[in-house]
This record gives sequence, structure tokens and C-alpha cells, in this order.
Amino acid sequence: MEILIIALKLIVGLSILNVWLVRSKKATAWRGGDANNIAEEFKNYGLPAWFMYAVGTAKVGLAVLLIASIFYPQVEAVAAYGIAFLMLGAVSMHIKISDPLKKSLPAFTFLVLSLGIALF
Repeated sequence: MEILIIALKLIVGLSILNVWLVRSKKATAWRGGDANNIAEEFKNYGLPAWFMYAVGTAKVGLAVLLIASIFYPQVEAVAAYGIAFLMLGAVSMHIKISDPLKKSLPAFTFLVLSLGIALF
């Protein structure tokens, strides 16, 4: 079970880092509305630019903590529950703008995986 949890931490943590640090200016099939990057996505949600930076900072920080929790288990709960909370917000934003269910699938998946990490 320990190896599975480590794998999940790496999958969730590295995926979030990929979205926010590598692919933030690229279009994906998962972006909200018709957005081609994260800035447009937050605009589609009706959220201000400063909020995008706050969420991005929180997601990157929590992703790093989640990966670090492989070696420092005392930060696991903060990282996993924090990511789950942010992913719940992401899913709610997709719902807010009536995105197809497919677009919220990654956020929902990371929500469930983060809760799994925290609870097991």
C-alpha cells in the first residue's frame, strides 16, 4: 500500500506542477470554456487575475509539499487536503460555466486521489 500512495503522490504532484509551470500558456482539452491558457480560463470563470496567481501559488506549493511528504510524512495531510479543497473549487468552476463533464474530469480525479492519499 505504501508504494501505491507514493505513486499517487507523484502522479498528483507532478501533474499539478506540469499544468501550472509547463503548460500554463498552452491550450488543452480540459481548460474551462473556450480558454487557451490559464489566464483565459480564470477570466471565463469570472475570477480576477490576482486570484489566478493566488491559486497557482497555492497549487504549486501544495504539489511540492505532497511530493516532499514522501520523505516528510508530517506534511502529507496539509498537502493532500489542501489539493483536494482546491480541486473541489476547480470542479465547481467548471459546473458554474456549464462545461461538459469531460472538462472537469482531471480536477475531479485529483480531488479523489488527494482524498485517497489523505485517508489511507
